[in-house]
Amino acid sequence: MAIELEGKVVKENNLLAGGRENELTPQEIVAELNKYIIGQKAAKKAVAIALRNRFRRRKLPPELADEIAPKNILMIGPTGVGKTEISRRLARLTSSPFLKIEASRFTEVGYVGRDVESMIRDLVRMAVDLVKQEKIKEIEAKAMANVEEKLLDLLLPHNRRHDNNISPEDQKEFQKTRERFRRQLRAGLLDDRPVEIEVKEMSSAPFEFVSSNGFEEIGIQIQEIMPGIFGGKTKRRKVKIKEAQEILLEDEEKRLVDMDQVAKLAIEKVEQSGIIFLDELDKIAGRESGAGPDVSREGVQRDLLPIIEGTTVSTRFGLVRTDHILFIAAGAFHVSKPSDLIPEIQGRFPIRVELAPLTKEDFIRILTETENALIKQYKALLATEGIEVDFSPEAIEEIAALAEKVNEEAENIGARRLHTVVEKVMEDISFEAPNLTEKTIMITREYVQKQLSEILVNEDLRKFIL
Repeated sequence: MAIELEGKVVKENNLLAGGRENELTPQEIVAELNKYIIGQKAAKKAVAIALRNRFRRRKLPPELADEIAPKNILMIGPTGVGKTEISRRLARLTSSPFLKIEASRFTEVGYVGRDVESMIRDLVRMAVDLVKQEKIKEIEAKAMANVEEKLLDLLLPHNRRHDNNISPEDQKEFQKTRERFRRQLRAGLLDDRPVEIEVKEMSSAPFEFVSSNGFEEIGIQIQEIMPGIFGGKTKRRKVKIKEAQEILLEDEEKRLVDMDQVAKLAIEKVEQSGIIFLDELDKIAGRESGAGPDVSREGVQRDLLPIIEGTTVSTRFGLVRTDHILFIAAGAFHVSKPSDLIPEIQGRFPIRVELAPLTKEDFIRILTETENALIKQYKALLATEGIEVDFSPEAIEEIAALAEKVNEEAENIGARRLHTVVEKVMEDISFEAPNLTEKTIMITREYVQKQLSEILVNEDLRKFIL
């Protein structure tokens, strides 16, 4: 691995690099979402406004900003129409800490299962990792420079006993040799050369503690308290330069990154820009009267309420206020209705948007227009085998029509049906690809119909296969 220090350029593949986060207008947010999600204008508009309102709130005086609560969003629609993808892309767009979790995982207090506060702890842990990576990028050049000097010291150590008596000519020769080694090191010419370095011993059987609040709530790191017992000792190992560089770089990053500052920034990031996507909210909708041994759906809602309304949660990194975390809930609501939720929960999701089922035209656009289109994925996968695959417009139209038909006749799973249909169409080609002599293949409407003819004729088989 060559070390590059001179002319190092770090490119961020992110719309928000360079502080662009504050400049995003609702129209720009929707335009970015359109690259990945087809249709659903109402939902995109709602999340774009919610995101812009965060920017507006930060420009207000603190006493007024604290009073403005986020307008949480409830997305209603069948599975596979883009509810989760909209939220996930929104979080990536803003570099916000994002957590997706199913409401059905939670149980009311007193029952075995996850407690609702664990979602905040998970979000904080993710934010810490996010901020830590940002800080590592900031000190990367300095860390690599320090590692380079350490490696040069290992390759060409000073004779410290005679440092005071060394002549200027010898000192000059030493520096000349050191610079020659530096150039070879950066060029990767010394990657396989062995050196001896000190590494920390790893404990053979790490301890894990489980509490009702999860792994992270012990609040203490035994390894930090008793480093000499649990992995704090060091030993000398002979490794190649390439491996030594990775080990030393990791140690240097740990030394240069201030974890107290990382934790502080992570908590601030969660409190001001955290997004929690609460899926399957319809699974806990319902109000019960009477008592019983079963977990109460209304009980779960009441436990969720303080988190959504705004409370303070204790985490291993510090106290976190949830007042300004944006909650986006979603559910199909086939059996239950949003009005089946307790009034307090309904009141905390003032923005409601209904996502429409996907049509044949939507499927065609999903297959061809989106950044991560399924057709593009299959073309790229088979190109690794030297196979050039192309889909005729009629074939794409047929795939979309079949996906819509199966969704209507069986369970409607939205765009996820396309994965099943396209995989079945491409099954034989994917299997035979390494041995095919024909390197250019055109997928036609007839080929699609041939691949799916038996399944489409047999209704029972269709329900199982597609």
